[in-house]
Amino acid sequence: MNTLIAIIGLGVLCLLFEITNFRKAIIPVTIIGLLAILGLNISEYNSPATYYNNMIIVNKFSVAFSSLFIVLTIFLVALSHNFYENHQSKISDYIAIKIFLLSGAVAMVSFGNLSMFFLGIEVLSISLYILAASDRTSIKSNEAGLKYFLMGSFASGILLFGICLIYGAMGTFDITEISELSQSAELPSWFFIGIVLLTIGMLFKIAAVPFHFWAPDVYEGSPALTTATMSTLAKVVAMATLYKLLTAMNVEITYGFQIVIVVISIASMTVGNIMALKQTNVKRMLAFSGISHAGFMLMVLLSATTAAGSLLYYASAYALAGIASFSVLLYVCKNKGNEEISNFNGLGKSNPIMAAVLTASLLSMAGIPIFAGFFAKFMLFTQTIQAGYLVVVIAAVINSIISVGYYFKLILAMYTKEPEEATAKTPFVFYAVAVVAIVLNIIIGLFPSLIVDVLA
Repeated sequence: MNTLIAIIGLGVLCLLFEITNFRKAIIPVTIIGLLAILGLNISEYNSPATYYNNMIIVNKFSVAFSSLFIVLTIFLVALSHNFYENHQSKISDYIAIKIFLLSGAVAMVSFGNLSMFFLGIEVLSISLYILAASDRTSIKSNEAGLKYFLMGSFASGILLFGICLIYGAMGTFDITEISELSQSAELPSWFFIGIVLLTIGMLFKIAAVPFHFWAPDVYEGSPALTTATMSTLAKVVAMATLYKLLTAMNVEITYGFQIVIVVISIASMTVGNIMALKQTNVKRMLAFSGISHAGFMLMVLLSATTAAGSLLYYASAYALAGIASFSVLLYVCKNKGNEEISNFNGLGKSNPIMAAVLTASLLSMAGIPIFAGFFAKFMLFTQTIQAGYLVVVIAAVINSIISVGYYFKLILAMYTKEPEEATAKTPFVFYAVAVVAIVLNIIIGLFPSLIVDVLA
């Protein structure tokens, strides 16, 4: 609870800095504030508590995922200075929106009441709608914001209808009470319909097939830093929340429900990877890559009672690799007007460090050792086999091989082609974020227990 209050306070402080014309201090103060909030959040790890009649529940799950979200937000805020250098008068707005987005993310993994869950997801979603359409002079950005708003509104309506049906069946929004009541022999049929609607709404948020159609257009049209936010932070928030919804309410995941998850998981991996093979726009390629990773993360629902640590590890590995790759994309495509693969031609010669970081992040997402992505997939595959779904693992392995094809298309462009034009000097912050993110990825790859044991 203290973490949530501190985050909101930091967001208000960013807006106050604009009023007092301290724009230059906004980003450094925000990063220092987020580091302090990270320390405050970790201090609550061994102090489980509930607040406001169970509206907020602080436990190991919420603290672990909130810490990951805060770290990702630090990276995103650090990249903001150079990204918004031509919009200095609006820098406080952009940073404050990202901080309020973080407060929604923390609420989504700390809720003890379905009304708090819905409040959290709306705070996060509205922030993303604004950020997607934040480049007002770009038709693509306006289109992306409108598409995301319309599709997101439908998803929110589905979520709200699901919550209403669960309330109608149980007579309460409280997660603990719903969990206890779900043990009774006679449950109204609309309780299960409510669970299905909640799941559909969250599948939209993580862009799983067949609820993925918005993702490529929105990712391509949004400003690159907003795309990075949606691809990393928003995706892992939604997946962690879906996992918590199904486990905290003690929902019995029936065989039929598991078969649906199997189909959606395989479909997401396959459609995402096959469509990514055809892309020449890097942001669009990473959008389809994100759809395939959503399919991988859905595998945790097949062994939900024991998979919290694996989900945290996979989310950390994927998000850190995503941040590193988008840091390089922001540097390469700055002032280019597009994100075509041709922009990366010869990067291995013109900027070996950034090329090495991008190569490492792509190899991690493809699941190549020594990177965390390999061990994350290995853990998921092991648990899924133990749950009795070997067919999903076979599909996942085949899709991992397919993904190497489009990741290497980008790697080959960097190392086998000549640069089309001289590259600009790299701002230090791009180096710092890219290198730190990929180093963290390698560290947790070499020492998986650092993450997995947090929720053991």
